[in-house]
Amino acid sequence: MVLSRLMENNAASGNGAATASAPSPAEAIPTPDFYQYRWEPLAAAVIDDHFVRLTWPDGLCLVAFDLWLRENAVDAGGVDLATREGLLDPGHLGSDISVTDANVTAAGALEVCFGPDGHLARFHPGWLRHVALGRHLASAWMPEPQPWSARELVEPPTHDGPAVLADDAAFAAWINDLVARGIARLRGLPDDPDVALQLAMRIGPVRDTNFGPIWDVKADITMAGAADTNSTANSNLRLGPHTDLPTRETPPGFQFLHCFRNETAGGWSTMADGAAVVEALRAEYPEHFEALTTLRWVFFNRGPGIDHRWSGPFIDRGVHGSPLTLRAFYPVRGFPDMDPADMPRAYEAMRCFSEMAASDRFQMRYPFEAGDLVGFDNRRILHGRDAFEAGGRRHLRGIYIDHDEIFSTTRVANRRAEFGA
Repeated sequence: MVLSRLMENNAASGNGAATASAPSPAEAIPTPDFYQYRWEPLAAAVIDDHFVRLTWPDGLCLVAFDLWLRENAVDAGGVDLATREGLLDPGHLGSDISVTDANVTAAGALEVCFGPDGHLARFHPGWLRHVALGRHLASAWMPEPQPWSARELVEPPTHDGPAVLADDAAFAAWINDLVARGIARLRGLPDDPDVALQLAMRIGPVRDTNFGPIWDVKADITMAGAADTNSTANSNLRLGPHTDLPTRETPPGFQFLHCFRNETAGGWSTMADGAAVVEALRAEYPEHFEALTTLRWVFFNRGPGIDHRWSGPFIDRGVHGSPLTLRAFYPVRGFPDMDPADMPRAYEAMRCFSEMAASDRFQMRYPFEAGDLVGFDNRRILHGRDAFEAGGRRHLRGIYIDHDEIFSTTRVANRRAEFGA
């Protein structure tokens, strides 16, 4: 599974980050966080202008800037011991601050003297090593994203629902699949309308919207006519591949849909990995890729007392490190926000993207059964459904949880799975 591969990669990289094995009391040096680190003695520390070049016995190196060391010196007023948050105002980090002396203690810690005030500070070598290994980065303790086509993934990665709610190892396996693939399914959940909220209790705060913290997708359609609703989601009509709430500056990160009841025929769920579609579009139709990543549209919510709107490209790649955001919900895409000369190519590019997303090449189809809960990255995965027949009830309950909460919980789960802390 994704979790086991992540652990193998960490081990292969010589990861020396966190562990339940703490240093001896004599060398218990506080770090700028609340983790414990394996004691990884340094071999050498050499001053090089405004940097200190650190080396471990295995050859691993870290070039540490003097001001960065100064603001991370817990025992010299750089970090508050209670909160582990920085104390030094950047305006006070003048160019006169420098490292006047640096050496490795007998136990292998870094000891530094800062000028001009003479502050002496010690640094945990295991904490420094985790920085050298890149384990401090936002991508750390996260599985690698794994784009997929319908040939590679014919149904969502599936896990036992009650086990994920109760067991840490099962939960870690599920959330790693969810993050890596962008989608994962739980099965066998109880007949409880608040199951999605129970899952959220293991993750973090629910993203509230004008639909409320938990919302219903509900159809009660008779053979005589359509449901009484003002939303296509609450009808029995087909929903094409889309993402929710592109009308927001930051659309919700992950969506969780629990099938509480389904007595209808048809209505299979559809999912396509937008990350894979985007890469195929870039390779096969570069002119459409350019149009969808640069030309802007106005998205807005139609409703009494509601005026959410946002202007942005169909494929929003954001800044470096930001999650991919697809703004792909045609019911709320209102106006082209571009030069009229660009409108023909904008519509053509959008048509091409939507046809690719709905094709057998990229789109999986599967039944949504009572007791299932499907979680997916709302900004990456294009979801939809087939039309279904009248004559039965269909009731889904949904919540949103932002990327920040999912990613934080994934990192914590992986640290605990690998090191117990």
